[in-house]
Amino acid sequence: MLLTVTIKHVAKAAGVAVGTVSRVLAKNKTVNEEIRIRVEEAIQELGYQPNSLGRSLRLNKTDLIGLVIPDITNPFFAELAKHVEMLASSEGYSVLLANSHDDPAAEQQQVQALLGRLPRGLILVPVSESTIGDLVSGKNTVTVDRPLQGQTLVGVDNRRGGYLAADHLLSLGHRRIAYMSGPPTLDVARERREGFVGRIREFQQQHPSQPLAFQTVDGNFDYRAGEELGNRLLRQEHPPTAIATASDQQAIGLMRAAADVGLSIPNDLSIVGFDDIPLASLVLPRLTTIRQPLAEIARIALKAILSRSSTPHDCKLEPVLVERNSTRAWPGR
Repeated sequence: MLLTVTIKHVAKAAGVAVGTVSRVLAKNKTVNEEIRIRVEEAIQELGYQPNSLGRSLRLNKTDLIGLVIPDITNPFFAELAKHVEMLASSEGYSVLLANSHDDPAAEQQQVQALLGRLPRGLILVPVSESTIGDLVSGKNTVTVDRPLQGQTLVGVDNRRGGYLAADHLLSLGHRRIAYMSGPPTLDVARERREGFVGRIREFQQQHPSQPLAFQTVDGNFDYRAGEELGNRLLRQEHPPTAIATASDQQAIGLMRAAADVGLSIPNDLSIVGFDDIPLASLVLPRLTTIRQPLAEIARIALKAILSRSSTPHDCKLEPVLVERNSTRAWPGR
C-alpha cells in the first residue's frame, strides 16, 4: 500500500503520461474516452487525492470567494454571509469569511490575508475607503451595501427606503415624528436619512397648514443605540408618536426603551425598522420594516464576481415596505 499516492503513480498505473492524468482531472474533453476511464479507475483504485492548493497556485486561481463583513454579530451581515455561501456552494465555490470588526486596520489585514489565498474574487462590505481602496484596486472586487470608488456596488436604493418609511407614517396620520439615523460617516445612513427627511419636507410643502413636529437623532446601527436614543426621544415633554429607524436592530432596541417608559406599541408609539432581518418577524409586536432583498443582492454580487465584469457600476434594487404590527393609524387622524 502506497502511503502517499502522487499523480505519477496514477499515470504509471493507467499507462499514460502525467500530462494526460492532469487533463483528465481538469475534465479536458480532448482526452480519449477509453483513456479517461482507465485514468479514473486508477485514481479510484489508488485512492489518489489531487493537491488542489498546488494546482491553484500553478493556475494562479482558486475555487474560493472571499467575503469581508464589518460585524458577524449583526444579523443583517450574518444573513448576507449565509446567502453568499449557499449560492457560491451551488456554483462549486467555497467562501472564506472574514470579520473586520468595523475597524479599518483589521479590514486591511483581513483583505491582505484573503488576497494571499488567491480567491476568484472578493465580496466586501467596506469600513473605510481610505485604507482599503488602493489594496483592492485592480482586483476582482464587488462591494455590498456600502460604496467604494472604482468598484461595483450592489445594494438597495436607500433614499427610496427612507422615503417609504416616512410616507407610511404620514399616511397613518402621525404628525409628531422622529427619525433615528445611523452613523453620519456612512453613505447608507446619510441616504436613508435624506430619503426620510425628503418625504417629510415634501409633505410640509404640500400641506403647509398642517402642524408637523419632526426631529432626527444619530447613532450606531445596533440595539444599544436604539435603546439609548429611544430613551432620549421618549422622555421628552412631547414625545413622538412615531419613530422610524435606520436598522431593525435600532428598532428592536427602541422597543425596549418604549417598554421602559410604559408605552404600548403600536397604541402609543408606531415603529418602522430597516432591513427586515429574521428577528423582525419574531419580536412582539412584529416589526414593520423596509425590506432589503438580501438573497437577490447576494446573487447579483456573486454573479458579478464570477463574470469578472471590468466596468464598475451600481446596482440598486428596490426596497419594499413590509407592514406588520408595530405601526397603526394615529387615533387623532
